[in-house]
Amino acid sequence: MSLPPNFLEELRLRTPLAALIGRNTKLTRAGRQWKGCCPFHGEKSPSFYVYDDHYHCFGCGAHGDAIAFVMQSQGATFPEAVERLAAEAGLDVPKATPQQAKREAKARDLHGVLQAAADAFQRRLRLPEGRAALDYLLRRGLTEETIRKFGLGWSGGGRGALAADLKGQGIEIRQLCEAGLMREGEGDQPPVDLFFNRVMFPIRDRRGRIISFGGRILGDGLPKYVNGPETELFSKRRNLYGLDLAREAAFKGAPVVVAEGYMDVIALHQSGFAGAVAPLGTALTEEQLAELWRLAPQPLLCFDGDAAGARAAARTAELALPLLSPDRSLGFVALPSGEDPDTLIKSGGPRAFQAVLEAAKPLSGVLYDMLAARFPGGDTPESRAALRHLLEETAGKIPDKFLAGEYRRTLLDRFFASQRRSPPPRPWSGRDGGRGGGDRAGRGRQAAPGFTPLRPGIDPAQVRVEQARCLLAITAAHPWLLPEIEEALGQLDLPDGLPHQLRQCLLAWHGAASQLEAALLSDHLQATEPEGWRWLRQSPRMLPAACAAEALPKLVAEQWWYFFGRFRGEAALLAERQQAERDFAATGDAVAQTRLIRLNELLAAQRRGDLQEEAFGDAGELH
Repeated sequence: MSLPPNFLEELRLRTPLAALIGRNTKLTRAGRQWKGCCPFHGEKSPSFYVYDDHYHCFGCGAHGDAIAFVMQSQGATFPEAVERLAAEAGLDVPKATPQQAKREAKARDLHGVLQAAADAFQRRLRLPEGRAALDYLLRRGLTEETIRKFGLGWSGGGRGALAADLKGQGIEIRQLCEAGLMREGEGDQPPVDLFFNRVMFPIRDRRGRIISFGGRILGDGLPKYVNGPETELFSKRRNLYGLDLAREAAFKGAPVVVAEGYMDVIALHQSGFAGAVAPLGTALTEEQLAELWRLAPQPLLCFDGDAAGARAAARTAELALPLLSPDRSLGFVALPSGEDPDTLIKSGGPRAFQAVLEAAKPLSGVLYDMLAARFPGGDTPESRAALRHLLEETAGKIPDKFLAGEYRRTLLDRFFASQRRSPPPRPWSGRDGGRGGGDRAGRGRQAAPGFTPLRPGIDPAQVRVEQARCLLAITAAHPWLLPEIEEALGQLDLPDGLPHQLRQCLLAWHGAASQLEAALLSDHLQATEPEGWRWLRQSPRMLPAACAAEALPKLVAEQWWYFFGRFRGEAALLAERQQAERDFAATGDAVAQTRLIRLNELLAAQRRGDLQEEAFGDAGELH
């Protein structure tokens, strides 16, 4: 439900952010703002700042307002966060339309009907008629506590049992049909129960409200499991079994594990894997993936280790590709052949399942295996070319440009590594089919040794010189950077000669310049350092894309700091960040804040291994 912008603004104004966050996080004054240790990641020195209208962590990047803080810290949805804050602020959340209010009232009514049905099913499980169902659950290894926790029950063995149970509470058959517990009969036939002679599994939404049921038949009847039909409350595509319990566990750090069915989820929870969920009788959908990513950035998907499991993993991998982002991925767990989480835990205990989780493969690895399997025995140039083309095409489906580049590089690394591991083919030698005969003129001769060209060695000193050229060329093309990077540039240990001289010239010009224009800097460099200017301009195709005059400011800053990081190394960058934190805490200066943000981004990128190969291209002519 959309809310009026003026209401949300009033809500934010009535919610002092420092007071809200300070309930659970110790904050101290830092100038005009507050600071403390980030509540979203473990840290020993404060990098979390609270301002009048927002907060920002320079360690993990968490950012937002009061509503975002409640969502991130408590795992609430947007409407839930708004409702909690509005109640504290003494505001009534407006209803969008009378129609919306009517729909919400009906939904509350259906939730009540489903809860009453769940209570009835649980009562029947403890009656003599439910003894077979209770014995089945106990034989499956479930404890009484687990049975109560998941609200398991028994539908009853005859038709009409539920309607008779709930009639005394004023619940009509019409309501049972709307809730998905009965369906209309055909023709003149009366409505019939959807669940009978089944163990009942309540299905809850992320807020813990019952929205439907699943049922397992006792005995050999088919279908073994059924779910309730689509209703106003329930959509198979949008919900996951166990979501309400997994949501709480995920916010406490438990891994989010996607299993296949109800009993797998229940067995995992009972064994300590409280982040377990399952789809509802269908393959994973886009909506369910989005729900999983709300719980964790990399949920782990369990599949059987057989061919069917491989196909299911492949479908999910293809589905996820266009939905990926730097903070959304998947891990894949292949179970031993013939095992599911329930049987694996029974035979080997929680440690056996934990070992399987720790061996999870990343999405990139599953993608490569899936694509390479399309080219069995692919040792011909044509098949290798086709596979390489498919790998690049697959990576291109990822919408985030930089993430797509990382996937392309990872997939191609696997491709080239597999080629290196393959034994070289025996040389074809004519009519003998490669068995060593050759033609008559060549009989008895030894084959000429293959020619392997020598590869020139890499000169580390020359690499640093070229990195310095890239760094200085970006600066010369975009002198507006100088206020932000002046101190960092001055501290770099650049190679002697032209790099050192150009750096001094740039800093001296910045100290005296009235306008930071690229054309003015170009004239100055040509007049004072002509040799250095020619050096910056040589081989423009070897320069970063950020050297182009039309490069976007974000790209320019990112690539400058990237080359800065290549010079400094992680240890030096950590020391640099500590100093930047002290400077920002002391001054609150915007330049100091920008520098701190850049250093945090740079360190995070280096730890992820982001080398930005897309940074290079034809930079064109410098000014």
